[in-house]
Amino acid sequence: RYCGGLVSAMSNFSTDFLREMSEKDNKIKSLVDMGFPEDEANMAITRCGVDAALTVLADSVYASQAAGDCHYGNLSDYEVTGSCFDSLGGRKRARLMEGSKKKRKRYGGAAQGNRRPLDGSHEEPMPLPNPMVGFNLPNDRLRSVTRRLPQQAIGPPFFYYENVALAPKGVWATISRFLYDIEPEFVDSKHLCAAARKRGYIHNLPIENRFPLLPLPPKTIFEAFPHYKKWWPSWDPRRQLNCLQTSMSSAKLTERIQCALASSGNPPPKSVQKYVMDECRKWNLVWVGKNKVAHLEPDEVEYLLGFPRDHTRGVGKTERFKSLGNSFQVDTVAYHLSVLKDMYPNGVNVLSLFTGIGGGEVALHRLGIHMRTVVSVEIGEVNRRILRGWWDQTQTGTLIEIADVKSLTDDRIATFVRRFGGFDLVIGGSPCNNLAGSNRHHRDGLEGEQSALFYHYFRIVDAVKSAMGRM
Repeated sequence: RYCGGLVSAMSNFSTDFLREMSEKDNKIKSLVDMGFPEDEANMAITRCGVDAALTVLADSVYASQAAGDCHYGNLSDYEVTGSCFDSLGGRKRARLMEGSKKKRKRYGGAAQGNRRPLDGSHEEPMPLPNPMVGFNLPNDRLRSVTRRLPQQAIGPPFFYYENVALAPKGVWATISRFLYDIEPEFVDSKHLCAAARKRGYIHNLPIENRFPLLPLPPKTIFEAFPHYKKWWPSWDPRRQLNCLQTSMSSAKLTERIQCALASSGNPPPKSVQKYVMDECRKWNLVWVGKNKVAHLEPDEVEYLLGFPRDHTRGVGKTERFKSLGNSFQVDTVAYHLSVLKDMYPNGVNVLSLFTGIGGGEVALHRLGIHMRTVVSVEIGEVNRRILRGWWDQTQTGTLIEIADVKSLTDDRIATFVRRFGGFDLVIGGSPCNNLAGSNRHHRDGLEGEQSALFYHYFRIVDAVKSAMGRM
């Protein structure tokens, strides 16, 4: 029955493929006419997709140039691997950014005028380390980083805030400025697990005497999922997965890939290989049969992110992917939080802000740190249900859930501080909706509806510090 419809499917694939190639060629020609090199135009389309606007593609090329021609692979323009800003002179950066502004204006980009955006986008991008390994990694005793925190930032309370590493221009400078000018710690979770997840963390935790969760998680696809190796073609060089998204690929896409390979030789032509690899990287597709790819299952994503099996089970698959895609990578966060175990042998009181399905709480639990009290602020009803289900099965402390962050006023914070004797940790993060690279149409920086939650995070941290200072 499959073969009976193969000719028709192949015909549809060929038509769609040729149309996509034609659109891509037209976009490349337009970018070349704008003065961009052809190879960089092609890379920008690979990163952003054929349907991306010319202004987005032009920004992507300039981001690549400003990053010193780092190899971005096939991720979207704000989810690239590392950065090379350190190797690029300030004068060259300024020239590239000025050129980007002129071309955006010339080709229809929105003018900012003299308005100073709230998200600090008037500023240069914050230089990012390459490789993105943070202040240190497990079993990496050769590198030693020392830092001195500003006096007003020294805990307790300790605070820990996560955001996507390659956010829009000025976002990290603003976050750092609001959180006592603390230097961010940028980490790609590919150094701790089998999937990339480039994130930045601003915190006032000690960085000495950290330890990882045991057993150490697998670092490659085949270590994590050995059964995929049987069907993995020799021309697919991936050994790790890209950043785990909040959505999954369509059945139509996997069918198109299967038809393209079925109508090709072994190995398939380079053009077909490139098409298939671009889609596999974009959607983290894995090989489950001959010429057959599929998206990861939710339990596999849970495993890669360090959550217990079935943590999100009980809600729809779409909701599971959305919740997991916006969560912490538990092993990474636990490595940073591990310093609290010896400091708080009797347990901790935690204020958890916008952490979704409880990545911070799971990290503390896996470290063996007892949570006496957790006040969790999370608007998503599905996320709250997932956290409550896990808490009831694993914890003996008190969980207080708050849906609306606006209801957590300074007076209410002061009441909690008096009631529990203060908070030992304020942990939080911004959902990816406004800051993730794949969300090109609604990347609003810190002015986004959800990313603006950062300003509540800062307000709450400040209110906790003030209330504890008065105790």
